[in-house]
Amino acid sequence: MKTNLKFLMILFLGSISLCANAQNYVLDKTIPLTGDGGYDYLSIDAVNNRLYVSHGTAVNVIDLATEQSIGTISDMKGVHGIAIVNHLNKGFISDGRANAAVVFDLKTLKTIATIPLTDVNGPDAIMYDPSSDRVFTFCGESNNAAVIDPQTLKQIGTVALGGGPEFAVSDGKGKIYNNLEDKNSMDVIDAKTMKVLKNFPLAPCGGPTGLALDARNKRLFTVCRENKGLSVVDETSGKVIATVPIGAGVDAVAYDPQTKLIFASNGDGTTTIIKQKTADEYAVLQTLQTQFRAKTLALNTKTHKIYLSVADMVAGTRKAVPGTFIVLVYKME
Repeated sequence: MKTNLKFLMILFLGSISLCANAQNYVLDKTIPLTGDGGYDYLSIDAVNNRLYVSHGTAVNVIDLATEQSIGTISDMKGVHGIAIVNHLNKGFISDGRANAAVVFDLKTLKTIATIPLTDVNGPDAIMYDPSSDRVFTFCGESNNAAVIDPQTLKQIGTVALGGGPEFAVSDGKGKIYNNLEDKNSMDVIDAKTMKVLKNFPLAPCGGPTGLALDARNKRLFTVCRENKGLSVVDETSGKVIATVPIGAGVDAVAYDPQTKLIFASNGDGTTTIIKQKTADEYAVLQTLQTQFRAKTLALNTKTHKIYLSVADMVAGTRKAVPGTFIVLVYKME
C-alpha cells in the first residue's frame, strides 16, 4: 500500500509539472475599439501600464489594468507605429501619409507637436534607442530612417539603409538592428554616428518583417513571409542558427525572456508560439488560432498576455468592415 501511494504521488507531481510546463495560450477576451480604417503596430508603455493601438488616422489607448479603452490620439493622416520615451513623458507616432512624427504627452494623451520629416518618405516603424537618447523612424518608400532628438523635438539626421526597412530593435548599448524586407538582410546601425556598420544576409529567410531580441543570449528573432519561417540569428556574427516554420502572412514577433516563448503573429489567422529550449534549439509549441488578418501583436511581459488588433474584412478585399475593430487578448492557460 505504501508503494502504491508513493507511485501515485509521483504520477500526481509529474502531472502538475507537465501542466506547469504546458504554456498553452487561450482567448481571454476581446476589447472593442472605436474608429475605422487600417491598422498596424501595437506598443506597450510598461511604466504607465497602457497599450497603444495604431488605427487609421488615430491611436486607440487601452488601460492594461482594466483592459478598457481610455482615449484616442487623433487627427492624423495615416498612423503606423508608436514609440515610448518614459523619462521625457513623451510618445512618438509615425504618421506615414503626413511624412511626419507626432509627439504626445503620455499622461494626458494630448498632442504636443508635429515634427515634419525631410529627405525621407513614408515613415513606418518607429522606435526609441536609450543609449543615444534618439527616436528612429524607418521609411520604406525612401530606404532610409529619420532620426529625431526627443529633447528638442527636431529631426537631426537620416540613416541610409540600402533597402526597404521593416521592424527594428535596439540592444540598448548603441546598436540598432533593422530588417530590410526587399534585400532579405538585416542592417546593424550605430545609433550615435547614424551609420550602417554591417549587413547580415538572412538566407533562407525571404521577406523579413518583424524582429525581436533575446539580449541575454544575443539572439535575434526575425520572421519571414516568403519562406514562412522564423530565423534565429546570432547577434554578434550574423549567422542564422536555426529556422522554425510559422504561418503565412507574418508581420510581428515578440519574445518573452521569462517564459522563453516567441510569438509570431500571422495574417492567416494563427499565431505560432515557439519554445526556446536553449540559445540554439527551438520548437513549435502551439499554433494558436486567432482571426484572419490578425498579423501584429504586443506582449505584456508582466502578465505574459499577448494583444492582437484586427477587424473583419470585406469579402475578397483587405478593406476593414466599419465598426468591427477589436483587440484580441490571449492568456496562458
